Amino acid sequence: MWLVGATVIDGTGADPVPGQSVLVEDGRIAALGGTPPAGAEVVDLTGLVLTPGLIDAHVHLGLSSDITRAHTFELSAAERAADMFENCRQTLDSGFTTVRDTGGVDRGIADVVASGKVPGPRILHCGPLLAQTGGHGHLGAAWEDPADWSDHHVPGLAAISLVSDGAEEVRKNAREAFRRGASFLKMCVTGGVVSHYDSLTDTQFTFDEIAAAVAEATARNTYVTVHAHNNRGLRIAIEAGVKCVEHGTEIDGEMAQLMVDHGVAHVPTLAVCHALLADSTEAGLPAHIGARVGDAIDGQRRAILAGRAAGVLIGSGSDLIGPNQQHRGRELVLRSEIENPLQALVSATRDNARVLRIDDEVGTVEPGKIADLAVFSANPLNDPAVFDDPARIPVVIQAGRLVKDRR
Repeated sequence: MWLVGATVIDGTGADPVPGQSVLVEDGRIAALGGTPPAGAEVVDLTGLVLTPGLIDAHVHLGLSSDITRAHTFELSAAERAADMFENCRQTLDSGFTTVRDTGGVDRGIADVVASGKVPGPRILHCGPLLAQTGGHGHLGAAWEDPADWSDHHVPGLAAISLVSDGAEEVRKNAREAFRRGASFLKMCVTGGVVSHYDSLTDTQFTFDEIAAAVAEATARNTYVTVHAHNNRGLRIAIEAGVKCVEHGTEIDGEMAQLMVDHGVAHVPTLAVCHALLADSTEAGLPAHIGARVGDAIDGQRRAILAGRAAGVLIGSGSDLIGPNQQHRGRELVLRSEIENPLQALVSATRDNARVLRIDDEVGTVEPGKIADLAVFSANPLNDPAVFDDPARIPVVIQAGRLVKDRR
């Protein structure tokens, strides 16, 4: 299949190349440039802009329904599954061909999407994240025995967290997460915005507990990422050996340098903060949750600039939750305002692939890579709003297949 006529932005940070053809064979990019031979399958993209398929490094597909109703048994498994499948479809339709789910799905949904039975992005996931009793990620009612929290899981579909206290319980639950198909682990080492029993200034899990998870991840040649808003919790996690931080609200120059020294990546999540600040009830959360966003938006902005100056690998994640996750591309719009649209695109393609450790397969438009591609009707480098407008993404190609074609 020859893709011809488009301006190609390859995701490496290089300048756009007008009218560059892309040859796709057996699901991969075979060559850039050249002229299609007679009789070749040609997809005419004249006047359009082609980029790598977008990657969202922080999603919660398992939280695709009203969150309160989903966790108080008011929604059937069928309805929750329908919401998740629709979220997967919308995500792919928005140009995101790969996502990293950081807590909420069980392996069943990833397998169903991978099989092609449900349209959606490639899903890498941590299975249920690891949360301490009463910590971020533990959403049980105050009168509910923590031992009963697992009753909220829907086997094969959704499981937001495993409550873990003590190094040995962390080790056991890390192994359980891997049994459920995890390709990495996630822990919550500080309080969070969407929490019942903590503050953003709280630290969670001890060095030994985090180190136990790191040891289990290392045994499987993978890594631990951590939810962290404050630097006290993040420092303990880095010393214990984690390799990625989500949010990173307090990251400053000193912390950024520590991250560089230890090879720790950063995935900021701005879109969810703006969404919760505007109306947290849309996600099925109490109205007061918006007030908990606090300094997270400005803090993450400062963290991005500090990390960039130090040389931190910075990815991109939306962290959207609840039933209205249509604006996944808003993360790139917000990042464009902090840096520039090209850097936002690189973070959501090449650099996210590096964070996910799949950069040998996806993330750039280069020969040998899987042909995951997004095509825009306008140049997002000139008009970043196009990142967040699926109607202006007429073509999406996943593993060499046209999965969306509205030219």
